[in-house]
Amino acid sequence: MPVAALRLVLVDDHPVVRHGVAADLGEDFCVVGEAADTAEAIEVITTTRPDLVICDVHMPGGGGIAVVARCAEIAPIVMFTVSDAEQDVLDAVAAGALGYFTKTTTGDELRSALRRAARGEPVFPPELAMLLIGEFRKLARQSTGTNPITPREREVLILVARGHSYRQIGEELYISPKTVENHVRNTLDKLHLTRRDQLIRYAVEHGLE
Repeated sequence: MPVAALRLVLVDDHPVVRHGVAADLGEDFCVVGEAADTAEAIEVITTTRPDLVICDVHMPGGGGIAVVARCAEIAPIVMFTVSDAEQDVLDAVAAGALGYFTKTTTGDELRSALRRAARGEPVFPPELAMLLIGEFRKLARQSTGTNPITPREREVLILVARGHSYRQIGEELYISPKTVENHVRNTLDKLHLTRRDQLIRYAVEHGLE
């Protein structure tokens, strides 16, 4: 039975970029809306309620960070931009972005990341994942008290930040995917969070020194 195409909204102020991304994604993705500025993006995402959003960071009307802040609860949002500035990455994740890639990313890498993001998995290339891993470590150092994050939970969080699936994490740590899921759930409970992407947001908001 064929798998339904993922419903996607493209947000970028350059039409040629939107056209190029749509053409490169292929038949596994169906573009149900496009936007060139922040207000238009929020309206399109709210109206279409897609499976996934690809969004630029710098564009008219407030930028992609404002789009994420308003729409991250509606659909997973992956930033796709020319900027690899550390502050842009941290701001995007703090706002609720589930992934961040520069426009030098290959089509195969982007398609794979988008499929995982649509399943709710954080997706970041290695060089940006290292930045977020540093924030997780700061979070772990700050996690004190009667119910701190355990060393194993820290290991799992680091791999989650790298965009690994539960199966991949289990293979690397020699534990079952169900055990990985339990570690993530326990950590969410300790931090009073509800979703995996909120772990990254919490690290950015509370781990910066």
